[in-house]
Amino acid sequence: MRYPVIIALDPPGGEDPVSWSVRIIDSLQDEPAGYKIGLPLLVRSGPKGARDIASVMPTNTIKVADLKLADIGPVMVLTASTAVDAGYTHIIAHPFMGIEGGLDELIKYLRDVGAELILLASMSNPGAARYFDQFIDEFVVMGARLGVWGYVAPATRPHIIRRVREVLKKTPNPAAKIVSPGVGAQGQRPWAAIKAGADYEIVGRAVTRAEDPAEALERLYGRP
Repeated sequence: MRYPVIIALDPPGGEDPVSWSVRIIDSLQDEPAGYKIGLPLLVRSGPKGARDIASVMPTNTIKVADLKLADIGPVMVLTASTAVDAGYTHIIAHPFMGIEGGLDELIKYLRDVGAELILLASMSNPGAARYFDQFIDEFVVMGARLGVWGYVAPATRPHIIRRVREVLKKTPNPAAKIVSPGVGAQGQRPWAAIKAGADYEIVGRAVTRAEDPAEALERLYGRP
């Protein structure tokens, strides 16, 4: 890893999602810390295509399936298993369904297969402030009880990152990671989330839609 960045693979319409994603990964290799696919890409590519994409990601990178799971335990496990079977190592889920009969079953499955859970603490869209932000402290403590690998906190709102980090310090899981979307196309500058306490920034179109993705990544993150 050269840069504390997770690249969001969001192929534009009209492109073959698998070949487009493979081209981006081939150009960047292990320069970023990891890669992230979302539900739209999984749907467009199908499980086999998602597996083909994961297979070209360097073995030492984080492979995130951003499914934003929000259901009862057995349904989340079934959905997550599609991504895990395709080679993804980190799964993102919503916290609102709670632990019992929900996240407890999901994290047990992920532990059994050697994968990790990332919990949404909040999101980068402005509307998230109305509901998510009322429960951030509870979500962080809930995640600490579960032993999650990390949390999503928006780069567009650095005060939320700082809040998550402060709450984490008081939990049994203070070293949990924070990953922050919203850099580039959503308006936040590179390194802003890292300086606020995040471990990784999530970047998509500012790199993947560039003519030379590797050059774009270096231009954005060449120096703090």
